Amino acid sequence: MSEDNLLRDVLRSGVLADLPDRHFIDGAWRPASGGGVMESFDPGRASPHAVFAAGDEEDVAAAVAAAKRAGEGAWKKALPRERGRILSRTAELIRQNSERLAIAEVLDSGKTISEARGDVAGAARCFDYYAGAADKNEGKSFPLGEDYSSFSLNEPVGVTAHIVPWNYPLSTAARSVAPALAAGCTAVVKPAEQTPMTALMLAELLHMAGLPAGVCNVVTGTGSAAGAPLAAHPDISHITFTGSTATGMGVMQAAARNVASVTLELGGKSPNVVLADADLDLALDNVVGAIFENAGQICSAGSRLVIERSIHAEFIERLVRRAQDLRMGHGLSETVNFGAINSAGHLAKISSYLDGARARGLTVATGGNVAADPATGKGWFFEPTVIDDLAWDDPVVQEEIFGPVLAVQVVDDFDEAVAAANCTRYALVAGIFTRDLSRAHRFARAVDAGQVYVNEYFAGGIETPFGGNRKSGIGREKGLVAVHSYCKVKSVTVRI
Repeated sequence: MSEDNLLRDVLRSGVLADLPDRHFIDGAWRPASGGGVMESFDPGRASPHAVFAAGDEEDVAAAVAAAKRAGEGAWKKALPRERGRILSRTAELIRQNSERLAIAEVLDSGKTISEARGDVAGAARCFDYYAGAADKNEGKSFPLGEDYSSFSLNEPVGVTAHIVPWNYPLSTAARSVAPALAAGCTAVVKPAEQTPMTALMLAELLHMAGLPAGVCNVVTGTGSAAGAPLAAHPDISHITFTGSTATGMGVMQAAARNVASVTLELGGKSPNVVLADADLDLALDNVVGAIFENAGQICSAGSRLVIERSIHAEFIERLVRRAQDLRMGHGLSETVNFGAINSAGHLAKISSYLDGARARGLTVATGGNVAADPATGKGWFFEPTVIDDLAWDDPVVQEEIFGPVLAVQVVDDFDEAVAAANCTRYALVAGIFTRDLSRAHRFARAVDAGQVYVNEYFAGGIETPFGGNRKSGIGREKGLVAVHSYCKVKSVTVRI
């Protein structure tokens, strides 16, 4: 079936045939030890589209044991260049299966097909990048004088756990699994229970690319039944977790009991600063994308607009029109550019913030209501929303809503813009739009954030380290620094 026909067929039927419904452990599909299954829901229809295994501690133990065996066997013996070849073949297989992966991502997550296609392309690029890093994970030499030879080795930490969120299931799995494998580690992946499919599909593609059995395993199920036992398992050496700050703190506590290291990419409430001298057309395009891409369900979303008073009224008027022009609907419809909210529970959370905002008398410039797919009347949707001229201590400014809700803070000058940018407990991303690059550099130094975007929100790529400070997390993903997260350094000193 052609890709166009496949897309139309799935949009009509609501089902993508032959999706995986079991764990992937030790190179094979396995049912849940207890025989249980769960439903995966299509947010665009608010109805189930597939089933998958409901894993528990026994399944996690089997996956970790398989990963440990593989790490002490075939994978340990694999040359770095061979690891790189497997990752490179995986990138090619992702591209060959890109449309099927993208459709599965839409059905699980609710995002648009164009967004999902971008995620799949990014996952392939991720494996390309770390394929090139596998045989370049070099140590250092230390100058102790002519009587000694001293050097370091970067060794894999061992079995790694990857707890993946529901908003970017494939790309988040790729950006942690690929560097872990490049470093020579083995992996156990626990995708979110809302979006299990593409992690399972990725594991199969890795196996097809030549990855030995047990090197990458996927256990599906709830966070309490499968995620918690994985984080607490004594044979896990490193945990990479992406999700809420509260859950991340629990993961860190579990890791501490086994002295395991962690990479935590947690919440965000990122400011997007627009100064009066900015290219306003450019800024407007980026502000819209920063908050309304993936219906705002992005940890690094530009969920706060910090704008100078002299351009505030004109900019908000134009922004409201752009928000109202977005085309909401099921993500598999190629005429849509604004998708669904991932679950009924999350939709209720977003809606509760707007109930509170109205009760406090705040100005909702546009949106603010639960909605449905105009074509079917179904699905979990929330209107693109802008809440204007907020006090800095308002909950809409301070708390991560994780939806298509933009909080506007009006400031009088550059210094106040910096203060506004730094006014929350989060420090993941910050953006600024200005023609004055001197002020942009001053902002980049003054703002507390893991990454700063100047005149393009979401700038960068897999080459650029990504992560947060304060309540936004610890450690960095992406870039070569990610490989180092999965290594332990051994120094060797020889008296000559």
